[in-house]
Amino acid sequence: MENNEKTSLPTNARDRLIVALDVPSAAAATAMVEALGEEVTFYKVGLELFTAAGMEFVRELRRRGKQCFLDLKLFDIGETVARAVAVIAREDIDFLTVHGEEQVMKAAAGAKGASRLRLLAVTVLTSLDQDDLKKMGIAMSVNELALQRARSAAECGCDGVITSAREARAIKEATGGRMLLVTPGIRLGEGDVQDQKRVATPAVAIENGADYLVVGRPITRAENPQQAARAMAAEMQAAFDRRSRAPLREPT
Repeated sequence: MENNEKTSLPTNARDRLIVALDVPSAAAATAMVEALGEEVTFYKVGLELFTAAGMEFVRELRRRGKQCFLDLKLFDIGETVARAVAVIAREDIDFLTVHGEEQVMKAAAGAKGASRLRLLAVTVLTSLDQDDLKKMGIAMSVNELALQRARSAAECGCDGVITSAREARAIKEATGGRMLLVTPGIRLGEGDVQDQKRVATPAVAIENGADYLVVGRPITRAENPQQAARAMAAEMQAAFDRRSRAPLREPT
Protein backbone atom coordinates (compact mmCIF):
# COMPACT_ATOMS: atom_id res chain seq x y z
CA MET A 1 0.00 0.00 0.00
CA GLU A 2 1.30 3.46 -0.81
CA ASN A 3 1.83 5.99 1.96
CA ASN A 4 -0.02 9.25 2.48
CA GLU A 5 1.48 10.78 -0.69
CA LYS A 6 -1.31 9.22 -2.74
CA THR A 7 -3.58 12.16 -3.43
CA SER A 8 -5.79 13.26 -6.27
CA LEU A 9 -3.82 16.46 -6.74
CA PRO A 10 -0.06 16.85 -7.17
CA THR A 11 1.96 18.35 -4.33
CA ASN A 12 2.58 22.08 -4.69
CA ALA A 13 6.12 22.52 -3.38
CA ARG A 14 5.69 26.23 -2.79
CA ASP A 15 3.14 25.46 -0.07
CA ARG A 16 5.52 22.93 1.51
CA LEU A 17 8.40 25.40 1.89
CA ILE A 18 8.45 26.99 5.34
CA VAL A 19 10.77 29.99 5.70
CA ALA A 20 12.17 30.54 9.19
CA LEU A 21 11.91 34.15 10.31
CA ASP A 22 14.82 33.96 12.74
CA VAL A 23 15.12 37.72 13.20
CA PRO A 24 15.01 39.96 16.31
CA SER A 25 12.07 42.25 15.53
CA ALA A 26 8.70 42.52 13.85
CA ALA A 27 10.14 45.19 11.54
CA ALA A 28 12.89 42.87 10.30
CA ALA A 29 10.42 40.01 9.87
CA THR A 30 7.93 42.19 7.99
CA ALA A 31 10.68 43.43 5.68
CA MET A 32 11.62 39.84 4.84
CA VAL A 33 7.99 38.81 4.24
CA GLU A 34 7.56 41.76 1.90
CA ALA A 35 10.84 41.03 0.13
CA LEU A 36 9.79 37.43 -0.50
CA GLY A 37 6.32 38.44 -1.67
CA GLU A 38 4.28 35.69 -3.31
CA GLU A 39 7.25 33.32 -3.53
CA VAL A 40 6.62 32.14 0.05
CA THR A 41 3.28 31.23 1.62
CA PHE A 42 4.38 29.61 4.90
CA TYR A 43 6.54 31.06 7.70
CA LYS A 44 8.04 29.81 10.94
CA VAL A 45 8.03 32.06 13.99
CA GLY A 46 10.53 30.84 16.57
CA LEU A 47 11.53 31.85 20.08
CA GLU A 48 13.54 34.92 19.06
CA LEU A 49 10.83 36.58 17.00
CA PHE A 50 7.99 35.45 19.28
CA THR A 51 9.81 36.94 22.27
CA ALA A 52 10.26 40.22 20.41
CA ALA A 53 6.90 40.53 18.66
CA GLY A 54 4.52 38.06 20.29
CA MET A 55 1.21 36.78 18.98
CA GLU A 56 0.42 40.06 17.30
CA PHE A 57 3.01 39.38 14.62
CA VAL A 58 1.56 35.91 14.10
CA ARG A 59 -1.83 37.55 13.55
CA GLU A 60 -0.23 39.94 11.08
CA LEU A 61 1.09 37.00 9.07
CA ARG A 62 -2.42 35.55 8.95
CA ARG A 63 -3.85 38.92 7.86
CA ARG A 64 -1.37 38.79 4.97
CA GLY A 65 -2.75 35.40 4.00
CA LYS A 66 0.32 33.44 5.12
CA GLN A 67 0.39 30.13 6.95
CA CYS A 68 2.15 30.10 10.29
CA PHE A 69 4.31 27.55 12.11
CA LEU A 70 4.79 28.58 15.76
CA ASP A 71 8.04 26.91 16.79
CA LEU A 72 8.08 27.24 20.58
CA LYS A 73 9.13 23.66 21.44
CA LEU A 74 6.96 23.66 24.55
CA PHE A 75 8.42 21.66 27.43
CA ASP A 76 6.99 21.87 30.96
CA ILE A 77 4.72 19.95 33.29
CA GLY A 78 1.61 18.64 31.59
CA GLU A 79 -0.84 21.14 33.07
CA THR A 80 1.28 24.12 32.03
CA VAL A 81 1.70 22.78 28.49
CA ALA A 82 -2.03 22.07 28.22
CA ARG A 83 -2.95 25.61 29.25
CA ALA A 84 -0.49 27.12 26.78
CA VAL A 85 -1.71 24.92 23.93
CA ALA A 86 -5.35 25.77 24.72
CA VAL A 87 -4.52 29.47 24.32
CA ILE A 88 -2.58 28.91 21.09
CA ALA A 89 -5.34 26.69 19.68
CA ARG A 90 -7.72 29.67 19.79
CA GLU A 91 -5.46 31.48 17.30
CA ASP A 92 -5.39 30.80 13.57
CA ILE A 93 -2.12 28.82 13.57
CA ASP A 94 -1.15 25.85 11.42
CA PHE A 95 1.72 24.11 13.24
CA LEU A 96 3.03 24.16 16.83
CA THR A 97 6.06 22.31 18.20
CA VAL A 98 6.32 20.53 21.54
CA HIS A 99 9.15 18.42 22.90
CA GLY A 100 8.92 14.68 22.33
CA GLU A 101 8.34 13.76 25.99
CA GLU A 102 5.28 11.62 26.63
CA GLN A 103 3.63 13.78 29.31
CA VAL A 104 4.14 16.90 27.21
CA MET A 105 2.74 15.35 24.03
CA LYS A 106 -0.32 13.86 25.73
CA ALA A 107 -1.12 17.14 27.44
CA ALA A 108 -0.75 19.11 24.21
CA ALA A 109 -2.86 16.69 22.17
CA GLY A 110 -5.63 16.76 24.78
CA ALA A 111 -5.67 20.55 24.90
CA LYS A 112 -5.86 21.39 21.22
CA GLY A 113 -9.42 20.11 21.01
CA ALA A 114 -11.14 20.37 17.64
CA SER A 115 -8.98 23.25 16.46
CA ARG A 116 -7.12 23.18 13.14
CA LEU A 117 -3.80 23.35 14.96
CA ARG A 118 -1.43 20.51 14.12
CA LEU A 119 1.06 19.42 16.77
CA LEU A 120 4.61 18.48 15.83
CA ALA A 121 6.84 16.69 18.32
CA VAL A 122 10.57 17.34 18.24
CA THR A 123 12.52 14.07 17.89
CA VAL A 124 16.24 15.03 17.91
CA LEU A 125 17.39 18.58 17.13
CA THR A 126 19.39 18.84 13.90
CA SER A 127 22.10 20.66 15.84
CA LEU A 128 22.84 17.42 17.77
CA ASP A 129 24.83 14.36 16.73
CA GLN A 130 25.89 11.08 18.31
CA ASP A 131 28.62 12.68 20.41
CA ASP A 132 26.10 15.13 21.86
CA LEU A 133 23.75 12.30 22.86
CA LYS A 134 26.63 10.49 24.53
CA LYS A 135 27.48 13.60 26.57
CA MET A 136 23.84 13.78 27.65
CA GLY A 137 24.01 10.21 28.93
CA ILE A 138 21.79 8.81 26.17
CA ALA A 139 22.97 5.37 25.04
CA MET A 140 20.72 5.16 21.97
CA SER A 141 21.83 6.12 18.50
CA VAL A 142 20.31 9.27 16.96
CA ASN A 143 18.21 7.08 14.69
CA GLU A 144 16.94 4.91 17.56
CA LEU A 145 16.02 7.90 19.69
CA ALA A 146 14.24 9.64 16.80
CA LEU A 147 12.26 6.49 16.02
CA GLN A 148 11.29 5.97 19.66
CA ARG A 149 10.05 9.54 19.98
CA ALA A 150 8.21 9.42 16.65
CA ARG A 151 6.34 6.25 17.64
CA SER A 152 5.48 7.81 20.99
CA ALA A 153 4.27 10.99 19.26
CA ALA A 154 1.89 8.94 17.11
CA GLU A 155 0.56 7.10 20.17
CA CYS A 156 0.10 10.36 22.10
CA GLY A 157 -2.00 11.98 19.37
CA CYS A 158 0.49 14.32 17.70
CA ASP A 159 0.03 15.07 14.01
CA GLY A 160 3.67 14.87 13.01
CA VAL A 161 7.28 15.24 14.04
CA ILE A 162 10.29 17.41 13.46
CA THR A 163 13.05 15.20 12.09
CA SER A 164 16.24 15.49 10.10
CA ALA A 165 16.34 13.99 6.63
CA ARG A 166 18.59 11.22 7.90
CA GLU A 167 15.87 9.69 10.06
CA ALA A 168 12.89 10.61 7.88
CA ARG A 169 12.62 7.41 5.85
CA ALA A 170 12.76 5.14 8.90
CA ILE A 171 10.16 7.27 10.71
CA LYS A 172 7.83 7.34 7.70
CA GLU A 173 7.97 3.56 7.47
CA ALA A 174 7.73 2.96 11.24
CA THR A 175 4.60 5.10 11.53
CA GLY A 176 2.94 3.70 8.41
CA GLY A 177 3.05 7.05 6.63
CA ARG A 178 0.53 8.54 9.09
CA MET A 179 2.71 11.31 10.51
CA LEU A 180 3.64 14.61 8.88
CA LEU A 181 7.41 14.91 8.65
CA VAL A 182 8.75 18.45 8.89
CA THR A 183 12.48 18.69 8.21
CA PRO A 184 14.86 21.55 9.07
CA GLY A 185 18.61 21.63 8.38
CA ILE A 186 18.14 22.12 4.64
CA ARG A 187 20.96 23.35 2.38
CA LEU A 188 20.99 23.65 -1.41
CA GLY A 189 24.56 22.42 -1.76
CA GLU A 190 27.88 22.10 0.01
CA GLY A 191 27.71 25.51 1.65
CA ASP A 192 28.27 26.47 5.28
CA VAL A 193 26.11 24.35 7.58
CA GLN A 194 26.41 26.96 10.38
CA ASP A 195 25.23 25.44 13.69
CA GLN A 196 23.56 22.42 12.08
CA LYS A 197 25.10 18.94 12.14
CA ARG A 198 22.58 16.71 10.35
CA VAL A 199 21.80 18.54 7.12
CA ALA A 200 20.54 17.54 3.67
CA THR A 201 19.57 18.98 0.32
CA PRO A 202 15.85 19.46 -0.46
CA ALA A 203 15.92 16.53 -2.87
CA VAL A 204 17.41 14.10 -0.35
CA ALA A 205 15.00 15.21 2.40
CA ILE A 206 11.92 14.76 0.22
CA GLU A 207 13.09 11.49 -1.29
CA ASN A 208 13.55 10.23 2.28
CA GLY A 209 9.95 11.13 3.17
CA ALA A 210 9.88 14.75 4.35
CA ASP A 211 6.53 16.47 3.75
CA TYR A 212 7.55 20.06 4.61
CA LEU A 213 10.99 21.67 4.64
CA VAL A 214 12.03 24.47 7.01
CA VAL A 215 14.64 26.79 5.51
CA GLY A 216 16.13 29.88 7.11
CA ARG A 217 19.51 31.39 6.31
CA PRO A 218 19.94 29.90 2.80
CA ILE A 219 16.96 32.08 1.84
CA THR A 220 16.82 34.94 4.33
CA ARG A 221 20.55 35.72 4.08
CA ALA A 222 20.81 35.19 0.34
CA GLU A 223 21.80 38.11 -1.88
CA ASN A 224 18.43 37.73 -3.57
CA PRO A 225 15.97 36.03 -1.16
CA GLN A 226 13.21 35.75 -3.77
CA GLN A 227 15.52 34.00 -6.19
CA ALA A 228 16.78 31.69 -3.45
CA ALA A 229 13.22 30.78 -2.44
CA ARG A 230 12.31 30.14 -6.07
CA ALA A 231 15.32 27.85 -6.53
CA MET A 232 14.51 25.98 -3.32
CA ALA A 233 10.89 25.45 -4.37
CA ALA A 234 11.95 24.29 -7.83
CA GLU A 235 14.25 21.61 -6.41
CA MET A 236 11.53 20.59 -3.97
CA GLN A 237 8.95 20.32 -6.76
CA ALA A 238 11.18 18.07 -8.83
CA ALA A 239 11.71 15.81 -5.80
CA PHE A 240 7.99 15.67 -4.95
CA ASP A 241 7.23 14.80 -8.57
CA ARG A 242 9.77 11.97 -8.51
CA ARG A 243 8.35 10.70 -5.23
CA SER A 244 4.82 10.68 -6.60
CA ARG A 245 6.00 8.33 -9.35
CA ALA A 246 7.82 6.02 -6.94
CA PRO A 247 6.29 6.65 -3.49
CA LEU A 248 7.61 5.32 -0.24
CA ARG A 249 5.84 2.19 0.91
CA GLU A 250 4.44 1.17 4.23
CA PRO A 251 6.22 -1.71 5.97
CA THR A 252 4.79 -5.14 5.08
